[in-house]
This record gives sequence, structure tokens and C-alpha cells, in this order.
Amino acid sequence: MKQKGVRSPAAKVSGLIYFGRMLDKIRANDRGDLSEDHTPNLGKGFDGSCCEFLGINYAELVERVRIGGSDEEILEWAFSRGRRPKSQDIHIWNEWMRKRGWNDEVTEVLQRRKKQSDFEKRDDIQTMFQYIDADEEIGTPA
Repeated sequence: MKQKGVRSPAAKVSGLIYFGRMLDKIRANDRGDLSEDHTPNLGKGFDGSCCEFLGINYAELVERVRIGGSDEEILEWAFSRGRRPKSQDIHIWNEWMRKRGWNDEVTEVLQRRKKQSDFEKRDDIQTMFQYIDADEEIGTPA
């Protein structure tokens, strides 16, 4: 399912993966362009994990995004509002998120979604990020 205007979860904003995708989903939802498949999980799942990692409230982030500004400015707001992770913390976050669905508690969800999307034979899809990129036909960032 192609989702217009939402980047790969692996895309980075100031070195942090997933944050930019969360902002894209907030903006797309505000425009009425977000797929109905995405709306039930706004602020939950990976969004919730990212907000928890940063120590911010999702509803407050939505309000901040509505004010406007670049992704980097909004991330700086998040750092000042919640916490500013050290580079090692960001590395651990990035690697943990990048591998979600690979031999962990999310594996069952990944397998179910692969089946629903007719990707069961796609052995190249081993993580949720890979699934999202394939499902939304997003090129994986370098």
C-alpha cells in the first residue's frame, strides 16, 4: 500500500531514525492524506516508542508540528522538552528499531503482515522496517 509523502522509517533526522517518518505521518494526517491503515496507530507502536525514547508526549509533539518548522527544529524542540540522548544512546536506538521484527516479540506481527500483504515468500523481508518499505514501495535510504 503506497503511502504518499511518508518517508522510510530508516530515514534519519540529525542521525535519529524513525523520527522523520513520525513527523510525516502527523503532517499527512493533518492534511487528510494519511492512509486509513495508519491512523489507528498514530501515537502508538513505533510512534509511542520514539516519543518514549525522547521523553516527550505525542499530543504535544503533534501541536509542535502544527506550529511548523524543519524536522531538525522540531527534533531540537523534542530534545529541549524531553531529553537529549547521547550519541551512543542514539546508536542503540537506531539499531534496536532497525531490527524490530527480527527474532523478537514483534516477529509474530511481521509474519502476519507479510501474509496479509502476500509477501510470505519474500525472504528479504526480515524486519518491520523492511516490511514497511516493501509494503509502501519506499526506497530504503542509504
